[in-house]
Amino acid sequence: MAAFAIHGDIIWTEEPGAFRYNEGGYLVISDGKVVSVSDVRPDCEIVETDSSLVIPGLTDLHLHAPQYAFAGLYMDEELLDWLNHHTFPEEGKYSDPVYAGKAYSAFADDLQRTATTRVAVFGTIHTDSTLLLMDKLEKAGVAGYVGKVNMDRNSPDYLTENTDASVAETERFISMSSRFSSIKPIITPRFIPSCTDNLMQSLGRIAYQQDLPVQSHLDENLSEVEWVKELCPWASNYADAYNHYSMLGPKSIMAHCVWLNDDEIKLLRESGTYIAHSPSSNTNLSSGIAPIRKYLEAGLKIGLATDVAGGSSLSMFRMIQDAIAVSKLRWRFDASGGKALKFSEAFYLASKGGGSFFGTTGSFEKGYDADVVVIDDSRQSTILLKSLSVPERLEFYTYRHPDEFIKAKYVKGRRVL
Repeated sequence: MAAFAIHGDIIWTEEPGAFRYNEGGYLVISDGKVVSVSDVRPDCEIVETDSSLVIPGLTDLHLHAPQYAFAGLYMDEELLDWLNHHTFPEEGKYSDPVYAGKAYSAFADDLQRTATTRVAVFGTIHTDSTLLLMDKLEKAGVAGYVGKVNMDRNSPDYLTENTDASVAETERFISMSSRFSSIKPIITPRFIPSCTDNLMQSLGRIAYQQDLPVQSHLDENLSEVEWVKELCPWASNYADAYNHYSMLGPKSIMAHCVWLNDDEIKLLRESGTYIAHSPSSNTNLSSGIAPIRKYLEAGLKIGLATDVAGGSSLSMFRMIQDAIAVSKLRWRFDASGGKALKFSEAFYLASKGGGSFFGTTGSFEKGYDADVVVIDDSRQSTILLKSLSVPERLEFYTYRHPDEFIKAKYVKGRRVL
């Protein structure tokens, strides 16, 4: 891949506390990697030459593709009722590949128009429909992971798998997904209440033997936490139950983590497990406010997530807003949790924080994957625009125009929008 450069006002974060930016600079890319950010015009093709904000592609560390069809609905219930009354009936429809094809086309098309370049996605229990989802995302140009969901207990009949069949279908899913280049499989037990001990043990074995990542849910809702105590009385806590099945580690994502206790915090830190913080979903489903400042200070790995359809929007800019907002509320009502998140910190979580799960992505440091989003912010409706700094322009855009003026998107140096 020939070298080229993107010209514009370039801004990124290498650590949570501060932005780095280069106004009127050049982001040089070669072979899908960042070469440099420089003031000097390089000797290569220059693209995107109009005045623009140039940011790293953002990462959605947890979302449910089959739920996108009803995103924005049914927010008057808490998690377990919401699953039983709305989520499970919708996911049951994905046994029909025709329905799945229509729904996943809409999902992939809308996702392509956002600033998201990396994803970790839940499908359903249906292998063929989930492979279709992978195909749609591959064609949309995003990169990341998709999981065939596993459920063999405490689920409606139409979503309850036979344990052996669930394992066999997972292995078939992994085998058939090898044809995709940018979208890879991830082991996906929905959560411990929906998976028997035998199934969890088998999935842990597959993940280990095939060196695959894992995604699931942890400590999202208080009723869920109590349910796990009843189902796993031998575990010292919810996280310990996952650890028993070898499902924690640097290749594991646990969504939500609203109610971690100190022992669980220690276990996630020592194992290197990622937290997918889902502020919109946790508010919509009355799950609570995760103490993200406390987790950051404890050294946990954290990214942001839409958790569609618990979250109502695919926009990671919206997740940045909401992560800051809920951290302010938590600080106001419980100052022991630490200060609210700053804008630069929330942007870091949406870019390098979650992006690091996929390797070197989410930043413009040398050698990082060239995941890039180019924004035309010249039409922002403020007379202050010309006097704003680059970080101020990004903040203004984040709050006022989520995804509205995206001009171009690159994944590993390849333009996909």
